[in-house]
Amino acid sequence: MHCPICHHPDTKVIDSRLLLEGDSIRRRRQCSDCSHRFTTYERFQPQLPMLIKSDGRRENFDPEKIMRGLKKACQKRPIAVSQLEGVIESVQRELAESDQTEISAENVGEIVMRRLYQLDPVSYVRFASFYWDYSDIEDFVKSLQKQNKTRPKTKSKKLTTIKDQKDQRELH
Repeated sequence: MHCPICHHPDTKVIDSRLLLEGDSIRRRRQCSDCSHRFTTYERFQPQLPMLIKSDGRRENFDPEKIMRGLKKACQKRPIAVSQLEGVIESVQRELAESDQTEISAENVGEIVMRRLYQLDPVSYVRFASFYWDYSDIEDFVKSLQKQNKTRPKTKSKKLTTIKDQKDQRELH
């Protein structure tokens, strides 16, 4: 590791500590030439499959692209950045555990949307609106209705439809 101040190639590790459930290491280093101390971090990076884009191109998985989309979808919503990082980490974990060498970007988008739906249904709708790039509102509404039918029923009052509320009132 080169010193960030004098760029001398010889630095020594003074202290090492395990962080975050054992998946990263913090190291304090000191330059043997100028004695400057600095910190480095080592983190396990899982082997993720290559993404196959809709036009057939292949590219590496980029968590920053997903983070930009999630932030856009979650604007003005009560969701912390740490929760979005958790979504990305769980997507990466699922991809790493899949043992696939390639996966379609569409499948990755579906995984992200599943996680986002669990976190915040409103943000899910926003993400879906620009992820699927609809040309008109009718297609968008039909797609959301189709997606809503395939989702498991939840006990959240936020997700009940007007018809469900009316049915519940008739039962009482």
